[in-house]
Amino acid sequence: MKLVIQIPCFNEEATLPATLAALPRRIPGVDQVEVLVVDDGSSDRTAQVARECGADHVVKLPSNQGLARAFQAGLEASLRTGADIIVNTDGDNQYVGADIPKLIAPIRNGDAEIVIGARPIDEIAHFSWTKRKLQKLGGWVVRRLSRTQAPDPPSGFRAISRRAALELNVFSDYTYTLETIIQAGHKNIPIASVPIRTNGPLRPSRLAPHIGSYVWRSAATIVRIFMLYRPLRFFLTLAAFPLAGGVALMLRWLLLFLYVDPTRSRAPSLIAAAILMFLGFQLAAIGLAADLLAANRKLLEEVQLRLRRQDLDRVSDERRNQPRSAAHV
Repeated sequence: MKLVIQIPCFNEEATLPATLAALPRRIPGVDQVEVLVVDDGSSDRTAQVARECGADHVVKLPSNQGLARAFQAGLEASLRTGADIIVNTDGDNQYVGADIPKLIAPIRNGDAEIVIGARPIDEIAHFSWTKRKLQKLGGWVVRRLSRTQAPDPPSGFRAISRRAALELNVFSDYTYTLETIIQAGHKNIPIASVPIRTNGPLRPSRLAPHIGSYVWRSAATIVRIFMLYRPLRFFLTLAAFPLAGGVALMLRWLLLFLYVDPTRSRAPSLIAAAILMFLGFQLAAIGLAADLLAANRKLLEEVQLRLRRQDLDRVSDERRNQPRSAAHV
């Protein structure tokens, strides 16, 4: 069994040495442990520091593409190295590397395909009261949408099996954490969670400049993912509001016409009711069309999964046919 620990990085030359030094290189039950650093277009010496500190693989993106793209690039590179399990951690040494054996245990035991490291939110000193409550609220929303029980969905410390990594696709440009959980839930990929520890902060978070920005961007990501994976329910929910308003106005007009004054036309109410009901039916029609497109997307994902497997099988065959001296270059 081969484990690859991937670390998406952007300008992490100061914190990366401590992160790499804390990673376990030997784990009971794991034959090989390798480290892969994804340099997301850093302007500092992140890639050089990674090599100097013993990273086995360095993937350098030509420009800064964001955390989600760096994560996806790391998954693809890890799979091509022959990884059976991929652990994702941050380059700022937020997570305790010694917890990796505990993190991968549910996958090794066959109990899950994705394992989320649950941080002790209430015990993290640098998390404000507001951030703790927002983390819990956001986690509840993601659990409802994904139909999973992950207590800490925003945690970036996670283990992913080879099978799950092949099936995951990240569409967001912001963060992969919420999307991959919702996606896994809708693809019936088993998810587990284990408690983990965290280290003190070495630098401020770069994902969002302040709480308001984080909440807004996370909410937008959740809505977008919900619209992508459950389009019919999303648009029918939107359609319900104008339809309800239109029906209410129509009933009001009918009651006034029958019991108050049948000589008055009350045209504005009829026009407003017609507009609202038309809008509701339009949203419902969009939902039906989006649901058909979602079915087509599932077929395309199946084709993509087969192509990925074929490509990785070819890479594995080439690696086996290489001379031993060349296989580790």
